[in-house]
Amino acid sequence: MVGDSSRIAGQDGLRADARRNRQRILAAARSVFAEHGIDAPMATVARRAGVGVATLYRRFPTRDALVRAAFAQQMDTCARALTEALADPDPWRGFQRLVETVCALQREERGFPAAFAAAFPDSTGEHARARERAERDFMTLVRRAQAAGALRPDFHPSDLVVALLSHCGLVTALPGDRAASRRLVAYLLQSFRAEAAHGALPAPSALSLRSLPLAAGGSTGHA
Repeated sequence: MVGDSSRIAGQDGLRADARRNRQRILAAARSVFAEHGIDAPMATVARRAGVGVATLYRRFPTRDALVRAAFAQQMDTCARALTEALADPDPWRGFQRLVETVCALQREERGFPAAFAAAFPDSTGEHARARERAERDFMTLVRRAQAAGALRPDFHPSDLVVALLSHCGLVTALPGDRAASRRLVAYLLQSFRAEAAHGALPAPSALSLRSLPLAAGGSTGHA
């Protein structure tokens, strides 16, 4: 006799019905976060997904876990973009593509800017090690681009944070204006070029790369 297919577990260990519930919850979370921000009530996410609040909390016991799962693909894309940028023999091209990739994610996934702009505090364990590797890799990319004479010598890591948060603000205010997004990204990248360095800049911001999800598994810190 053929068993109920909804009870057959897949490679991820979830039954088909449980997997469908999970996907509905994640899709609903992205939709709700896009409309109301990542501080939207968990009950609103559950209602949008068509599941009970208890089911939502059983799958995702904290807001942090839900946000990270909802945007896991975007976070992984950021991490992969950094790896590819570091492997590019042209460090400026790698740097440019990294910035463009993150900005494209901000533009195309309306809920991502809110998660992106939120505080990403220190993680522990493997998440902390992944973040430390990402920071080292990014600084290696920066030094290579500066040594190649492409990236301005006074570039500071916080400059990237400020630039990406600026773009985040634009796409949040004008989510459908792709032309404005692309033009701002082009302006930002041009400002990072070595030939754009004319005169001294003010002191850099206190922001750090820990504000960016360049390593998979970053935490938003919202419980």
